[in-house]
Amino acid sequence: MQEISIGSKIKSHLNDERVKDAVVVKSKILEKATCFLRSNGFIELLPTMISPITDPLNHETFSTSINYYDQTYKLTQSMIFHKQLAVTVYEKIFIVSPNVRFETLEKSETGKHLFEFTQIDLEIRNATRETIMSLLEDLFVYVIKEVCSVCTNELDTLNSTVSVPIRPFQKISFMEAQKQYSKDFEKKLSEDLSEPAWLIDIPIWDREFYDKLSDDGETLKDMDLIWPHGFGEGLSGGEREFDYIQIMNRLNGKERQIEELAWYLRIAEEGTLVPSAGCGFGVERFTRYLCNLDHVKFTRLFPKIPGMLSI
Repeated sequence: MQEISIGSKIKSHLNDERVKDAVVVKSKILEKATCFLRSNGFIELLPTMISPITDPLNHETFSTSINYYDQTYKLTQSMIFHKQLAVTVYEKIFIVSPNVRFETLEKSETGKHLFEFTQIDLEIRNATRETIMSLLEDLFVYVIKEVCSVCTNELDTLNSTVSVPIRPFQKISFMEAQKQYSKDFEKKLSEDLSEPAWLIDIPIWDREFYDKLSDDGETLKDMDLIWPHGFGEGLSGGEREFDYIQIMNRLNGKERQIEELAWYLRIAEEGTLVPSAGCGFGVERFTRYLCNLDHVKFTRLFPKIPGMLSI
């Protein structure tokens, strides 16, 4: 009975007109975004799917590891460390990067979480946060304009009224948003926005050790992009910490992470890492916003929803 039920759900999803239209839009997003990056001098790298280390993240997920010939690998939760190493070779890089994050069950209700999703990751050597924000504003304006031009039928069917945003995007500090909307402010802030906006100056306690500390010693040179109309966060990034002493200071008291990151820390100690900045934006979340969907599951033919059996 369970197999019949699962099969019926899969068939229903595959035949859902929202899914059919959204996948077309997502395909165009990928085409236009990667075209934009290539035309701006970026080198495309292939994704790293498993590695001895991956992003520890700043929220709870189930740990994933694979033992292979007495070596332990983890599924890639993000390519942050690989991006830092890649820009020692190339000035500008990007990856259409599949990510696997086994999120907890309550994330299935947010409308914006899958446990298998795709980011477009990018990194630039010697860049600042402001460099990345300006670049991404150009990218989103270009992609949205192109998608609105070539996917009019799909967007009309989906009742999307998305418009091309005006640059520069508004900048809002994390602490100002928290003061105005209380602790869990992202959804309320997003609902009040009519245009995409940057959330900047993230407190040190809200992010990981690889994010660069500002001169005030309390905030990070980070940013999130918040999509308007309640669609929430769609991008995270910022400047990276590359100095070994600063990295170790940030890892103080995190012995487990120090052990797991041993080879990365040795590279940092040798002075191999360079100043850089970058970000990753969720392709499914961007598609959800453009298509006016209430859940990212409609952006994929085979969505992986937290806590649910998914093919």
